[in-house]
Amino acid sequence: MSKPLLHLVFGGRVADPRGTDFVDADNLHFVGIFPNYATALKAWRGASQARVDEADWKYVILHIHRMLEPHRIHHMLEPDRHDKKVPTKGKKKKK
Repeated sequence: MSKPLLHLVFGGRVADPRGTDFVDADNLHFVGIFPNYATALKAWRGASQARVDEADWKYVILHIHRMLEPHRIHHMLEPDRHDKKVPTKGKKKKK
């Protein structure tokens, strides 16, 4: 059995539908936590369609599995030292 990649689906009123600035964090609607992206997407779609007439409501999918492995996030932000040459201190490149 493969390890579940947890996803959280939640939504609420936003200041601007193009962003994710939730205006009332005390009244967020938590749809649930799902074991994979496909089921989270299905839940997100259902919740979003239920509020289709309310333009100030937005639902999002949060990838919890990425947050639970911060060493992977840190590694993704660092330059890949195998693909790029990183200059060393004290040595200048010859022209």
